[in-house]
Amino acid sequence: MDFAFDARTEELREKLLEFMDSHIYPAEPVFEEQLAQRENPWSPPAVISDLQAAARERGLWNLFLPGEHGSGLTNLQYAPLAEITGRSPHLAPIALNCAAPDTGNMEVLAQFGTEAQRKQWLEPLLGAEIRSAFAMTEPDVASSDARNITTSIVRDGDEYVINGRKWYITGAMNPACAIFIVMGKTDPEAAAHRQQSMVLVPRDTPGLTVKRGMKVFGYDDSSHGGHAEVIFDDVRVPAENLLVEEGAGFAIAQARLGPGRIHHCMRSIGIAERAVELLCRRALGRSAFGKPIADQGVVQDWIAESRVRIEQLRMLVLKTAWLMDTVGNRGAHTEIQAIKIATPSTVEWILDKAIQAHGAGGLSQDFPLAEMWAGIRTLRFADGPDEVHKRSLAHRELKKYQENR
Repeated sequence: MDFAFDARTEELREKLLEFMDSHIYPAEPVFEEQLAQRENPWSPPAVISDLQAAARERGLWNLFLPGEHGSGLTNLQYAPLAEITGRSPHLAPIALNCAAPDTGNMEVLAQFGTEAQRKQWLEPLLGAEIRSAFAMTEPDVASSDARNITTSIVRDGDEYVINGRKWYITGAMNPACAIFIVMGKTDPEAAAHRQQSMVLVPRDTPGLTVKRGMKVFGYDDSSHGGHAEVIFDDVRVPAENLLVEEGAGFAIAQARLGPGRIHHCMRSIGIAERAVELLCRRALGRSAFGKPIADQGVVQDWIAESRVRIEQLRMLVLKTAWLMDTVGNRGAHTEIQAIKIATPSTVEWILDKAIQAHGAGGLSQDFPLAEMWAGIRTLRFADGPDEVHKRSLAHRELKKYQENR
């Protein structure tokens, strides 16, 4: 594995760093001001469209998506770019059209959609003309085991009828959210991993009700459409809205979540880097007991530990990206789980120290740290909780020695 950036990555990285300085960071206070002035509490601030136009002009668009539909970048090329966007998590990813859940949904449509499905939904998503949602998690079952999903998808002639209740469906409150990818059961009697299917459900389909926005540690994440509870009550869609075939839902979910997990981890390193920057600036600018808090041994320990942990984490994420490029997602399964376990807890620790150094300010809306902490803590659930990944990783390790006995 070569740690140097290739020419294309370096070119894009320089463009992106300039874009962050000239557009993203100056737009952060504008973004906050527009949030407070919105008529519709779920509409994205207007500054996002301005940033998207500027990003497209610079060729900083759909960088996450390999292949013919996107930038053609590898995971290893995209990693340092995604890290940079993580420094402004509410603005930079969406400005580049590289924000979840649209990224994962575009990957699903690119990989599994029919030509008609891609034309109807992927193309407008690639152009940021619409937003989307991925409806998998349910409130009444442990959704960490996707086999528990109870939403029913039943064939009725030339249609599928969907009934169920989902929650924490990211982006669903956004007025621009036009399409849901919905996971449910088409055959409860099939083998455990062949019971589930996925269908495309347009937002305006009768029977689909976006009931309410869900809060996360008190935040509603309304700038990009929040996280909603969604009801499906005899929702009917054409049979051609099925993705791949009946029983393919579990496999599609696994294919979608692998890249999604590493993208979260890439951006999280950028969050950690900004937290360390804020920590150092605060430590140098504040005094307690007659000297700058930067002179306190405990604060220096936080800073040193933060740097070590970021570098360790970055190496693991880059190795995972390299493996995904060279041996595929299946071959990188262990590393994908490892970064999903390590990243949120590591970045959460760094944010905690930065918050501590800021005193009451670290808890406030005057600094981005509290909201960043809430987002990172949430990642310990998103795309599978820590415990599920640890269980799977432990089983893989044990299997090596069971086979050798």
